[in-house]
Amino acid sequence: MINEETKREVLNRLKRIEGQVQGIQRMVGEQKYCVDILLQVSAVQGALDQVSKRLLGRHIESCVAAAFASGNDRQRERKIEELLEVFSRFGRPSR
Repeated sequence: MINEETKREVLNRLKRIEGQVQGIQRMVGEQKYCVDILLQVSAVQGALDQVSKRLLGRHIESCVAAAFASGNDRQRERKIEELLEVFSRFGRPSR
């Protein structure tokens, strides 16, 4: 579960990312230098990576920890499978 602090932090970061993406749209529309646009795209990707890490960390701290503390083997197994799926997606190169 996302707590209020994480929710606020993630929403603030996403709003900044939204502004960065709008800036990239303007740069493309104004036919700015390709390398400058690519640097901004890279910055957005990095910012999204930070959001993902924050959300994943919160998930581990709350949902995964609760599943392990519950003593329920099935819940633990589901959380492990879930984490493996998330990690496999993070490990894939971007397209």
